[in-house]
Amino acid sequence: MNQSTPPINVEAETIGHFIDGQVITENGPTQPVYNPATGKVIRRVELGGRATVEKAIAAAQAAYPAWRETPPVKRARIMFRFKELLEAHADEICKLMTEEHGKVLADSLGELQRAIENVEFACSAPQLLKGEHSRNVGPAIDSWSEFQPLGVVAGITPFNFPVMVPIWMFPAAIVFGNTFILKPSEKDPSSTLFVARLLKEAGLPNGVLNIVNGGKEAVDTLLTNPQIQAVSFVGSTPVAEYVYTTGTAHGKRVQALGGAKNHAIVMPDADVDNAVNALMGAAYGSCGERCMAIPVVVAVGEEIGDKVVEKLTGALANMKVGNGLEEGCDMGPLVTRDHYEKVRGYVDIGIEEGADLVVDGRDIEVENHPDGFFLGGCLFDNVKPGMKIYQDEIFGPVLSVVRTNSLEQAMDLIDNHEYGNGSCIFTRDGEAARYFTNHVHVGMVGVNVPLPVPVAYHSFGGWKRSLFGDLSIYGPDSMRFYTRRKTITQRWPSTGIREGTNFSFPSNS
Repeated sequence: MNQSTPPINVEAETIGHFIDGQVITENGPTQPVYNPATGKVIRRVELGGRATVEKAIAAAQAAYPAWRETPPVKRARIMFRFKELLEAHADEICKLMTEEHGKVLADSLGELQRAIENVEFACSAPQLLKGEHSRNVGPAIDSWSEFQPLGVVAGITPFNFPVMVPIWMFPAAIVFGNTFILKPSEKDPSSTLFVARLLKEAGLPNGVLNIVNGGKEAVDTLLTNPQIQAVSFVGSTPVAEYVYTTGTAHGKRVQALGGAKNHAIVMPDADVDNAVNALMGAAYGSCGERCMAIPVVVAVGEEIGDKVVEKLTGALANMKVGNGLEEGCDMGPLVTRDHYEKVRGYVDIGIEEGADLVVDGRDIEVENHPDGFFLGGCLFDNVKPGMKIYQDEIFGPVLSVVRTNSLEQAMDLIDNHEYGNGSCIFTRDGEAARYFTNHVHVGMVGVNVPLPVPVAYHSFGGWKRSLFGDLSIYGPDSMRFYTRRKTITQRWPSTGIREGTNFSFPSNS
């Protein structure tokens, strides 16, 4: 790989912001957006600061009163049209994702499908917002609870899922009556902006969804501005903790999803071929840049450990790494040169710490892509707790195998780790699986399923330092997060028989 910095293409398209229904640029500072497969700059993104964010907040505030009073069924109809447009433009969206992130097209398509499922959940808003009612809680007294929107809310999203994670947030927030400001990753912003344009095409009024590209100044403005009622975040744990403490200190409701170090336990009775096939996708899919990736395999027993390492080694020899836009590739590049250097550095650290590097992907060469940010799949054996490659979230195609003698020892490893996002077990033993799912200290658990990502009508969230806040993201928790309960108790004294009759059929037209 050529380590020199590629030249900036000054004629590259500049990606702006989406405010009050319009894509705008303000001649502010920009930074390059790369195609990680080629290492070349393909676009530039404008970075907005406080003034740009405040402009978006003003647009969202202006749109909120009318949007709040829009019947939920009308909001849901816009989401139905949005879903259809996402499906109709799937090829364009996936190409943009792969072009700027690097993941292979199959991964992009899977991301988009999961996003669409969250839009489908948002379409159920009329049912979800029905509230609760009790008649005659006292003499001629009725009481009910209803769920009212918060106002202007915000989301801050990472580079690894530029379409899915924003759609974890804004469809639910919007359909429940809020207006929304999104600060996506500046590393791969094009697909996010494309999706926003589709939502406008679906009929969303101007100002209901706004997008500002930016850095820390934009984030801090969202966290401190008194008009922002709630903030949802997905990213690394240090930033998640900062978002949570800063946002809550300024009176906001905050959910901040952080890092992960997900373990997969392989029991002696496991179907090894099935487990290895699943682990290859879980560890190396999307180049390992997933908070639900499996970077640690815990083999219970030396014999099963030897089998797993042998079969993983063989599978890695057959894995094709290349440009995600080309057919037949299993894994693409890392998202940026800086991230490539960081992940490669962890492989160097693992060797220094004494782990056995069984498969070394550091010097992979991809034909016709000498400047791409490619790192081949790496496999370590005999990794020990306390090593940095075990403890840290690497966020790349590096898989570590740890060996233990019992399920209890394996679970102790998981329970003692600072992260508690997800874990899984491969076994044929129902008792072992039941004990594991009941007692392991993580938020999402799989049995013979390596990526136990909940479907859209459940909620996604880890434990410990993988989640800051009381509510998980999307699904049922999304309504609890983006609304506040109001309980009304009402009594009307009798005034005699009413006169007049209305024969018209009630309508929300």
